[in-house]
Amino acid sequence: MNINLTLFGQIVSFGIFLWVCARYIWPPIIKNLEERQNIIATGLRNAERADHELQKAQQQAQAFIDDAKNQAAKLVEQANKRAVSVIDEARLLATQESDRIKAQAKAEIDRQIVMAKSQLRQQVGILAVEGAQKILKIQIDHKIHQSMLDNIASSL
Repeated sequence: MNINLTLFGQIVSFGIFLWVCARYIWPPIIKNLEERQNIIATGLRNAERADHELQKAQQQAQAFIDDAKNQAAKLVEQANKRAVSVIDEARLLATQESDRIKAQAKAEIDRQIVMAKSQLRQQVGILAVEGAQKILKIQIDHKIHQSMLDNIASSL
């Protein structure tokens, strides 16, 4: 192996190449690599934060859904209670109305009974006078004997 000037020239040119690379080429490459590394690290941190926020949002959504279910159950329960209340009120009103109608019907029946009794008394009085006329074979004046006819009618 012969070490000559060519080898020495190659060493010097390689050294200059290394110096030029170290001075002008590597700094921008290293700077770009560091920037890329920072961007990737920032992206990973943002992804972790987004994942944490997603879990938190899912928990909030589940809590909101549970709250909505509870409110819906309460509304259904209140609606059922209101329905029962309305049914009870309607039943009470219907009972009161039927009692009122029964009372009116009873009053009407009593009135008609009194009227029928009164008519029957008058008819009995007339029949009594006609019977008495036939028995006595004389004419009885209805106006003169009115008080006696009223007594007979009231006793019947």
